[in-house]
Amino acid sequence: MRAAVALVTLALAAVLLGATDGAASPAQGPRLFGEVGPDFEISLHDAQGSRVTQLDPGTYVVRVEDKSDFHSFHLEGPGVDEMTEVAFTGTVEWTVTFRDGRYRFHCDPHPTLAGTFTVGNPATPPPTGPAPITAKTRLVLTSGPAQVITLKTAAGKAVRTMRLGTYSLTVRDRSRAHDAHVIAPGFNRKTTVAFVGTQRWKVKLARVGTLRFLCDPHASAGMRGSAKIVR
Repeated sequence: MRAAVALVTLALAAVLLGATDGAASPAQGPRLFGEVGPDFEISLHDAQGSRVTQLDPGTYVVRVEDKSDFHSFHLEGPGVDEMTEVAFTGTVEWTVTFRDGRYRFHCDPHPTLAGTFTVGNPATPPPTGPAPITAKTRLVLTSGPAQVITLKTAAGKAVRTMRLGTYSLTVRDRSRAHDAHVIAPGFNRKTTVAFVGTQRWKVKLARVGTLRFLCDPHASAGMRGSAKIVR
């Protein structure tokens, strides 16, 4: 009889321990699914396959499939800044916490490849875009080795709007199949196609307009971009 009571006691203890362990294990948040590539396409969907336009605040698991070595998937907004590298292909998962605000997912080399969604009830109006950078900002122009060319700040942010001034530009030409060419009002300079290495240029922007950067042999294939020059 005592043996039977002991067995029942041990069984109850095991059940209670299992219940305690289960309660202590954190539950995963809702899952979202992002894709970029292989062509010029980017998307973010929920577990039911619906396009994400509105979410409740909270913690989510975001699974991103990057199918192209000339795109990136960049998710940013209040408290969130996650991205894949341009040359990376594969799958990553991020655990992020969204709060009230407006969020954007986009490809850094191709800013028009993008989408937006809202979380909660933002009190502020939609952002009109990043503030123009100033001449104090160091810039990096990278051409290759894949078929992609980018213009970013030294901190890795894509450049879209620039104020007048003289900029320090580090030019990284990483392929004998590409060049790096910058054209702006009063400025026109490029590396040769055969050149591989790093150069440093002073780029003086004295007039409003557009700064264009491109690979001459592959501009028609998408190796190009631009930034607006403002006062």
